[in-house]
Amino acid sequence: MGFVKLVKNNAYFKRLQTKRRRRREGKTDYGARRLMVKQDKNKYNSPKYRLVVRLTNQYVVCQIIYATIGGDKVMSMASSEELPNYGIKVGLNNFPASYATGLLVARRLLKQLGMDEAFTGVEEADGEEFHVEEEEEDETRRPFKVVLDIGLARATVGAKVFAALKGAADGGLHVPHSTKRFPGYRAAEERGAEPEFDAEVLKGRIHGEHVAEYMSSMEEEDQAKYEQHFAKYIAAGIDADSLEDMYKEGHAAIRKDPSRQKKAKKDVKISHKGNKVFDGKTTYTRKQKITKNARKNRVAQKIAAAQRKMMADA
Repeated sequence: MGFVKLVKNNAYFKRLQTKRRRRREGKTDYGARRLMVKQDKNKYNSPKYRLVVRLTNQYVVCQIIYATIGGDKVMSMASSEELPNYGIKVGLNNFPASYATGLLVARRLLKQLGMDEAFTGVEEADGEEFHVEEEEEDETRRPFKVVLDIGLARATVGAKVFAALKGAADGGLHVPHSTKRFPGYRAAEERGAEPEFDAEVLKGRIHGEHVAEYMSSMEEEDQAKYEQHFAKYIAAGIDADSLEDMYKEGHAAIRKDPSRQKKAKKDVKISHKGNKVFDGKTTYTRKQKITKNARKNRVAQKIAAAQRKMMADA
């Protein structure tokens, strides 16, 4: 008789269902992801694009991604680590840097698709509410639509993820949004009243006015603390008065050429021991495994050498 597999074992009757790996690690909200990825059946395999914004301890990362059965595919990517190439040398993790990174990924994607001239967005940031599908008059091509993906970040008023959203929208992407999470928004205090949105507050945040005010106040109150806190700003020759000009020039430089700059290849040399040398520094690599036949030959050679030595001694 053949063996019959026991299907209804103890584990079969348990209610526990193991969560997905990224859910167990606390990295993905699958409920929110399902809503962002799910596409209408009558769209016939048209991907649904997402503007993925992630904040690290040092940088802001923006990606344009669409989901497939085999995994997510990245169409374009920009990081605030690239902003020094456009004149924004310091403050790569603050609100203005988030806006500039969103602007960079938008202009880079549109240039990649040949849509940068048709959809220019907002030439100079003014903080006003802007939706590209309402402003652009080009009927030959529809604007590129993306949905904001903030991951596990808190959707609070004035959060940096919404600065990246504003930058992408001003850059010419169609990102459905409202002004409820932008700085300068005030909810209605009384029932029946209309909420208020002050675009000047958002414009000041985009150009770093809040950072400039903090720099000025600290410089007046405690010079030593100012020199320690804003050491990178001072080394770059940036003070409170030149901060706004730095961001404006950076936005103009991004619009002029948003393409990614290739890094120069390092000067690699192979030492006599087989190790790689980068710019005078040696990196030690693990030796490659030899094949089975080569290992047998090496053992046979050692045995033969030992036998020859024993015969010579005798």
